[in-house]
Amino acid sequence: MSSKTIIATAALALLLAGPLVASPLAAQEMKGHDHSATTAEASPSVKGFTAANDKMHKDMTIEYSGDADVDFVRSMIPHHQGAIDMAKVELEHGKDPELRKLAEEVIKAQTAEIAEMEAWLKARGQ
Repeated sequence: MSSKTIIATAALALLLAGPLVASPLAAQEMKGHDHSATTAEASPSVKGFTAANDKMHKDMTIEYSGDADVDFVRSMIPHHQGAIDMAKVELEHGKDPELRKLAEEVIKAQTAEIAEMEAWLKARGQ
């Protein structure tokens, strides 16, 4: 793993964790509100969202090239795929008709954008 990847990963981890550790008072106020273990065991949708989120973050961890355009596209493809995967969880488990319609629109739009980004990369030999 390159030092750029390690630095970028550490920076992202700090950015994501910052609000969680920044306020001891907020952490104290949320004590007893974490039901992730029991909810994850009980809810297929939580398992689906967790799997989609974990895969997206893993796949977004790229070795940066220094070319902002290439790095943007290579990071956005898994980000968009994560949106598609989450929308599929909504379609499988969600009940709200408006959100199900939105999930279908997300799948359609993000699939088209992934194809566009993959074509952009291919045209540049990436």
